[in-house]
Amino acid sequence: MKIKVDRRIAEAAVLGGAFFGGGGGGDLNLGLKHAKLAVELGEVVIVDVESVPKDKYIATASMVGAPAAKERYLLPAHAIKSTELFMNVAGVPLGGLISSENGGYSTINGWIQSALLGIPIVDAPADGRAHPTGVMGAMGLHKIPGYISVQTAVGGSKEKGRYVEAIVRGSLERAAKMIRETAVQAGGLVAVTRNPATPDYVKENAAVGALSQAIKVGRIIQENRSDVYQMIGEITEYLGAGKIIDSGKVEEVRLETRGGFDIGRIIVGGSTNTKYEVTFWNEFMTVEDSKGRRHGTFPDLIVMIDIQQGLPLTSADVKKGDKVVLVVIPREYLLLGAGVRDPEILKQIGEIVGKIR
Repeated sequence: MKIKVDRRIAEAAVLGGAFFGGGGGGDLNLGLKHAKLAVELGEVVIVDVESVPKDKYIATASMVGAPAAKERYLLPAHAIKSTELFMNVAGVPLGGLISSENGGYSTINGWIQSALLGIPIVDAPADGRAHPTGVMGAMGLHKIPGYISVQTAVGGSKEKGRYVEAIVRGSLERAAKMIRETAVQAGGLVAVTRNPATPDYVKENAAVGALSQAIKVGRIIQENRSDVYQMIGEITEYLGAGKIIDSGKVEEVRLETRGGFDIGRIIVGGSTNTKYEVTFWNEFMTVEDSKGRRHGTFPDLIVMIDIQQGLPLTSADVKKGDKVVLVVIPREYLLLGAGVRDPEILKQIGEIVGKIR
């Protein structure tokens, strides 16, 4: 497989990515802007994992931080610098880049580097949906005895004295925590290149085909934005499962940025006097109704779609008064990486958002 990305494909990837963002995955509007920029700057080519030479590594491109942080400052140049540090200073021979996840921005992680540095994008994101922590997007590498993670991060405003470049080597979880702290010091967000893995390892542990899947869902959104319910119906039919939980108006949003994450709760007033509580840790983690019924738990995909715009919302974008549709896709019907299939990692959700299944 070899796909040369044009503007229409770029838009579809971002729109479909936003759906799989499940409340996270970065800013959709910025994703559209940078996806089109990448196509204008050079050639962005998507290949399958079998196309990557066996003597090269595949690295993960991502953003790390809190999307709602007020002093976040991230430029395309930061992403390019991060990958250049990874190759030229850390000395990792790269044969391909994958995104850490699908999302309104994160689906196109690595595209600008691909256009300018000539590195192909591999159709195997570390995760097929968005997730909050670096370990969740590490494809289970943290379980390999002695694995040394290499991570490079760049971000922040030079004018405000926030600019940071970091190169970290160490155990994956320790390195991820240091990169998260780098994001805090940079004002909330950094561009990261991390976790070299062999093509064979990626094939076994990443969400193979999830980029193509996002593009297909994005095409459905492109064609049906004026009719949200038709759009949702076609997406759930394509994925093989999923349903609308309810629709209603956002009554309350509680959000705090803590430790480089956006954490909080959203209350939606649904039909027949039913209210829904959606908790989030960057991404939407749980949705429960006022009768105590749980309708979805991460890594189930919980999606909040703005009825007027026909677009998925992130937790950082949701505002009081928004009219939304709540959708849940069960995890069994998602392309997931090894990092979000690990029960030990998923235990963190209860500790952070205070919800235990």
